[in-house]
Amino acid sequence: MKFPYGIFDFKEIVTQNYFYCDRTHFIRTLEDTGNSLLFIRPRRFGKSLLLSMLAHYYDVALTDQFESLFGHLKIGKEPTPLHNKFFILKWDFSSIDPTGDAMDIRRSLFDHINAQIERFYQKYQFVIPNPIRVDRDNAIYSLESLITAVSQTPYPVYLLIDEYDNFANEVMMDMPTGLQTYKSLVYEKGPLKALFKVVKSLSVSNGFARTFITGVSPVVLSDITSGYNIAENIYLNPIFNTLCGFEESEVQAALSDIIQSCKLDESSMIEALNMMRTWYNGYQFAANAKELVYNPTLALYFMKAFQQTCTHPDQLLDANLAADEARLQYISGMPQGRQMILDMMQTDHCVEIRSYRTALASGRCSRIPARITRFWPPCFIILVY
Repeated sequence: MKFPYGIFDFKEIVTQNYFYCDRTHFIRTLEDTGNSLLFIRPRRFGKSLLLSMLAHYYDVALTDQFESLFGHLKIGKEPTPLHNKFFILKWDFSSIDPTGDAMDIRRSLFDHINAQIERFYQKYQFVIPNPIRVDRDNAIYSLESLITAVSQTPYPVYLLIDEYDNFANEVMMDMPTGLQTYKSLVYEKGPLKALFKVVKSLSVSNGFARTFITGVSPVVLSDITSGYNIAENIYLNPIFNTLCGFEESEVQAALSDIIQSCKLDESSMIEALNMMRTWYNGYQFAANAKELVYNPTLALYFMKAFQQTCTHPDQLLDANLAADEARLQYISGMPQGRQMILDMMQTDHCVEIRSYRTALASGRCSRIPARITRFWPPCFIILVY
């Protein structure tokens, strides 16, 4: 068994026989839920793999690969009518440079969007009759040109945005000037708000017919307000509690294979599973969700090391998921933030976050047990990394 630690390309995972927990059955539910969806999860929780799976399922250019990619998976047994019926445009905002002033960040953002539009045209020019005009200084013009071009075809665009709030969160944490730069990006005529206003206006049947957005917090989209108020928040919907992450039955099956290959006894299986429960199985994304979810990156980190050495790793916390010092410093500077961090380090202590502005998120949030997070409200995403 091969564990795809750090790999988030769906095609590579399913064609190279990597360990994969089938989530394709959610595709039908996602289609029925809405055309513009926002899905929030902690970083390194499988969001990029989810978008890769959606891209491969809907891409018109991959029609001839559908059977090899999905035939053995749940959705392949009963596909929806929309499979391979879209152009795919994907943005990854984690690649945006968050340094400099608002104009520097605007340039990095527009450069990324223009580059993706050029890649889009190179991929689909075989079916797009008219060229897409790219304006180096105005990616919004480039977007409108793209929609004009694809409107002459029978295929709409499925827009996938990964880590939509990544660079904005980085800007916000850059004290003391970061907050002003952040406001320049998302308020009034800020480039991020302007971009999402255009995406909203182009969200029509022959334009951006569907949009799926991932991130770690709803804060940025909330601050954009009217710029993009059509997204349906599905991150606290119990139906999608296990859309990303591993269920315990899946972890247990993988551990069982490792135990057999290592020729270990049943007690080793119990020990490994109990260890993973204690360290990694603490996520419940809806108050009434029935099952806790394992962080996939941490689980893969553990199982890959276990398979290689037939013993658990010495360091149970993957260094790539260690808490970000800058974010902790930001929270410590908030009213009562320093005490909240100290309280969270106490066994069996709970923190209750009540308001939007003090918690950096919208809506009400539930109580959060220390150490292992049994309920993960978006307002606490900065700490629950």
